[in-house]
Amino acid sequence: MRRLALPLALLATSPGIAPARADSPRIVSAEASRNGMGWRFDVTISHPDTGWDHYADGWEVTTPEGERLGMRKLHHPHVGEQPFTRSLSNVMVPDGLREVRIRARCSVDGWSDTAVTVTLSPGG
Repeated sequence: MRRLALPLALLATSPGIAPARADSPRIVSAEASRNGMGWRFDVTISHPDTGWDHYADGWEVTTPEGERLGMRKLHHPHVGEQPFTRSLSNVMVPDGLREVRIRARCSVDGWSDTAVTVTLSPGG
């Protein structure tokens, strides 16, 4: 038993061999437009959804400091629809804020480390 533990440990830490990890959801594009008093965000996401066990399950709009302004929950996998676009309306953005960040989440790996910055046009 002890002989097997060492080779397995070496295998797990050998260069070029990493544990399998699914890709994080990736934001392909994001657009913002004025919508009444708030903003509408149209976000296109790509993620290798495999079904109910692993899929992109949401995205959020935050201030550059990380304060959440809105969240779009995705209620089902998009296995045959990649990339896909979903919208979120009536997001209230503080006066004077000219940039927001958008990041996506998946049901297994959680929030992506990568966020996309969207510049808000004063005229909408």
